[in-house]
Amino acid sequence: MTEIDTPETRAAWTPEGETVPKPTEDAVIDAIATVYDPEIPVDIYQLGLIYAVEIDDAGAVRVEMTLTAPGCPSAQELPIMVQDAVQSVRGVTKCDVEVVWSPPWDPSRMSEEARLQLNMY
Repeated sequence: MTEIDTPETRAAWTPEGETVPKPTEDAVIDAIATVYDPEIPVDIYQLGLIYAVEIDDAGAVRVEMTLTAPGCPSAQELPIMVQDAVQSVRGVTKCDVEVVWSPPWDPSRMSEEARLQLNMY
């Protein structure tokens, strides 16, 4: 998988050598937005499945997400897809993805763009 490289995540050079930048929340969210639920043609960030993104000073990322339903057929693959996408961001040292069920997901969590794409306005 290729790393996502943005101006904010490019390395800097110092007399001691290259410094790896801390990943930004925007870069992590952009990476997450590349993940789509296989059954819904909208990315999981716009669907409102991402509840929290935390980045520590060492570049470790913790993502809290949910699924549209407990019996979601993609329950096994979506967290792995999110983890892989986040780990592609330059400066991320590791990524833990936790699936949570509280609060439960409902369509009100979707962005306006997602509602328009799915004709749910």
